[in-house]
Amino acid sequence: MDIRAYNQKAWDSEVDSGNPWTIPVNADIIASARRDSWSVVLTEQKPVPREWFPPMQGLNLLALACGGGQQAPIFAAAGANVTVLDNSPRQLDRDREVAEREGLTMTLLEGDMRDLSAFADESFDFIFHPVSNLFIHEIRPVWKEAFRVLRRGGTMLAGFMNPIFYIFDIDKAEQGTLEVIHKLPYADSDHPEIVKKLMEKNWPLEHSHSLGDQLAGQMDAGFHLIGLYEDRHKGIVTSEYTPTYIATRALKPEWQSPRG
Repeated sequence: MDIRAYNQKAWDSEVDSGNPWTIPVNADIIASARRDSWSVVLTEQKPVPREWFPPMQGLNLLALACGGGQQAPIFAAAGANVTVLDNSPRQLDRDREVAEREGLTMTLLEGDMRDLSAFADESFDFIFHPVSNLFIHEIRPVWKEAFRVLRRGGTMLAGFMNPIFYIFDIDKAEQGTLEVIHKLPYADSDHPEIVKKLMEKNWPLEHSHSLGDQLAGQMDAGFHLIGLYEDRHKGIVTSEYTPTYIATRALKPEWQSPRG
């Protein structure tokens, strides 16, 4: 199946059903961002350290797979030149709503996070990529394209799922019981009975990916990893035993040898 096309419709449906990650920020948050008093998350609960961000004023920033009217408008209010690329038109509508309400300027583009061909090499100073690559079946192209469009000396912040989250039966975990049932790497699309259930509810399909693809994938693309922290889900028993999210800070070095 075309996972990207299905997940596009599924996330459009998530907007209509009020998923928390589709609720735009309010006017008070934008006003605070204009005073340079702001914070955002890459994962679920832990704010990103402010020292991970360069000064926002005049920064050419790519909010990669980052629709929803949450982080990107904050960056724009803080002074960045923001481009949002997202697979879901309805998520982009959320950013448009905030921009129109608050008089912000942002470039909004529907697209696949694996294909940034709309952008020239070294177009951006900074990339913000919150938890979203679980909704595609391959992620190394994301890192390769992000490296290409980022300027030398620029940084990319990325959030993603700890793959261990997917070894458990998610329905039982939500009820407080941990039962190991899946081999890794995991993909919803490999399990017809799970696909059927998710499609009946218009829920997105997810993929665990490996730490090799998440971490070594960034390094293989040319990035230097210079920061990492972990975070946890709220309200699920898995988080009582292990962090379920990882966030990374990656640098595109100023200089690169001819061999890469």
